Amino acid sequence: MESVSQTTVGSSHSNRTLVIMAKAPRPGRVKTRLTESLSSSAVTALYRCFLEDTLALSKSLTSVEVAVMCPEPDQDELADLFGNTVRVVAQKGEGLAAGLTSVFRYFTAAGGHHVIAFNSDSPHLPPSVLDSAFDILATHDVVVGPTHDGGYYLVGAKAAHPSLFEGDGMGTGGALDRLLSSTNALELSTSFTQPFYDIDVASDLTRLAAELRLAPARAPRTAAWLSESPRCGAQLRAGAGKP
Repeated sequence: MESVSQTTVGSSHSNRTLVIMAKAPRPGRVKTRLTESLSSSAVTALYRCFLEDTLALSKSLTSVEVAVMCPEPDQDELADLFGNTVRVVAQKGEGLAAGLTSVFRYFTAAGGHHVIAFNSDSPHLPPSVLDSAFDILATHDVVVGPTHDGGYYLVGAKAAHPSLFEGDGMGTGGALDRLLSSTNALELSTSFTQPFYDIDVASDLTRLAAELRLAPARAPRTAAWLSESPRCGAQLRAGAGKP
C-alpha cells in the first residue's frame, strides 16, 4: 500500500486533485537527457526550479487539492523540499507507469474524485490549461494533455483502471498512442487539452529560455536560474546544435 508523509498538511474538501509526478532532485536521477548539454549538477539545480515552479502553478488553481506522487526513497526529501505544504505519497512499484497507476488507485479510492496526474517539467504551462482539463474530466472518463513528441504532460480520470498504463510512461515517444489504445480497449470516453511541450532535451530548454525571457512570471524560479547562468546558455546553444 502507498505510504504518505506523516508531516504534510491534510487534504482539502475539494473533489478535484492535481497530483505532481516528481522525483527528488539528485544528480544523475532527473532529466538525464539534458546532461548531454549541461553538467549533472546544473540539471539537478534546474529540476529543483521546475519542481518549485510546478508547485506554485498547481497551487494557483482554486478549489483544487495539490499532492505529489514519487518513488518511495524520495518521499521524505520531497516533503522537506516543499516545506510540508502538500501531501507527498510514495508510489507502489517502480517506474512511471507504476507511479501513474498508484495515483489513480490512491486518490480515487474514496469515490467521486476527479484526479489529474501532471508532470514536473512543464512549469510554464498556463493555469487555464489545467482548469480546462478538470472541466473536460467532468464529462469524460479520461482527459489527456498531449505533447508534440508523442507523449503526454497530463492525464486525468475519475476511477482507477489498472491496465491503463501497462508498459507506459508520460514522456516517452509513442506513449500517447499506447495510452489511447488502452482507453479504446477499456471503452473509456477520452478528450484532450491543448498540445504542449515538456523539457526533455536541450532544444526544449532553449525554447523555454526564450519564452521566459519575454514572460518570466510564467515560471519565475526557472527564469531566474536561466538568466543567472550565462554559461548554461552557451552550453545549451552548443547542445541544441548537435545532431
